[in-house]
Amino acid sequence: MRRVAFFRAVAGLSRPRIALVSACSAFAGHVLAPGRSLLHGAGCVLAVLILAAGASALNQFQERSVDARMERTRSRPLPAGLMTPAHALGAAIILNVAGLFLLFVSGGTTPFLLGILALLWYNGIYTLLKRVTAFAAVPGAVVGMIPPAIGWTAAGGSPADPRLFAICFLFFMWQVPHFWLQVLHHGQEYERAGLPSLSGVLRPEQIGRVTFIWICAAAASGLLLPLFGALQSPGLSLLLVPAALVMSVRALGLVTSRSPERALPVFKMINAYILFVLFLLSIEGLSLFLP
Repeated sequence: MRRVAFFRAVAGLSRPRIALVSACSAFAGHVLAPGRSLLHGAGCVLAVLILAAGASALNQFQERSVDARMERTRSRPLPAGLMTPAHALGAAIILNVAGLFLLFVSGGTTPFLLGILALLWYNGIYTLLKRVTAFAAVPGAVVGMIPPAIGWTAAGGSPADPRLFAICFLFFMWQVPHFWLQVLHHGQEYERAGLPSLSGVLRPEQIGRVTFIWICAAAASGLLLPLFGALQSPGLSLLLVPAALVMSVRALGLVTSRSPERALPVFKMINAYILFVLFLLSIEGLSLFLP
């Protein structure tokens, strides 16, 4: 029973849903790249999944005292006392080393270096900036650009390819409102935990307007995918239009309402949007394998 509880705690550290989105974006980047191989892609995607889980575990070790002061994160394994900090750090190290090793074996030097960059940026720069500025989400969003680049370069694609630029830019634009919507919903918790928060700099209605504009910009960046050649199928490209419109219209609630609850449905919507775009990109890439 203790082993089962421990592995459940490790799963809680890893935040599987977030790790899975990173893995899916690496998969989309891989199948869209020239010179792709599904066999090598499987190893690369698994490596990104493990590495994302390790980065999350390390982040929870780093922020365990902050998490203990926030209602939203108080039930996480470390604040809840489900495992010791030493065990959490050990699990994070094992996951990160395993992820980087598998990334090197399956993808080569460039994906390996990108994996190291992701760790340094997320667990180093972004985690430290969160304690310094309320706008840490903007540079922090760079992390979201790296998994598709890992998949792309692991398949032999050029880092300078405009198709990769379009995909990475979309993930950058999506990641910022993804975090700011959590601030709208839990802003006061961040302040009580001693972290700089947008809610301490801007009024709720201002945060809502800025986030709405950023979401519309993210929707527009999704429409750039066909223009840069990341999506070439007319049918799949056409589906981006209603998806962008639905997300933008749903986000209007951020402007018309002041209730903190307005953020939750929009948060779910933008997550559904990025998963839908990943689905379209993956279908596009997999169709290239067909005779």
